[in-house]
Amino acid sequence: MKIMQKQGLLNVGFGNFVVLDRVVSIVNPSSAPMRRLREDARSEGRLIDATQGRKTRAIIVTDSNHVILSAIQAETIGQRFKADDGEGR
Repeated sequence: MKIMQKQGLLNVGFGNFVVLDRVVSIVNPSSAPMRRLREDARSEGRLIDATQGRKTRAIIVTDSNHVILSAIQAETIGQRFKADDGEGR
């Protein structure tokens, strides 16, 4: 008998969510290495743009090596991650 566990979701803005257990890092997009990460992911088809046309304020990297762009501040997403990760664990 397989027991299903509820997987938490992280709100990355504008009705977009990421599975909590898949998140590896949440970083600020302003540094040159993060800009290269974004461009490499775009060219390799691993980029997910969840900004709804707004300025990118956070980059989320997943364990599948996908890169997700968010218009929400990295600090705000980090606080949401911490709050969601602590519930029920």
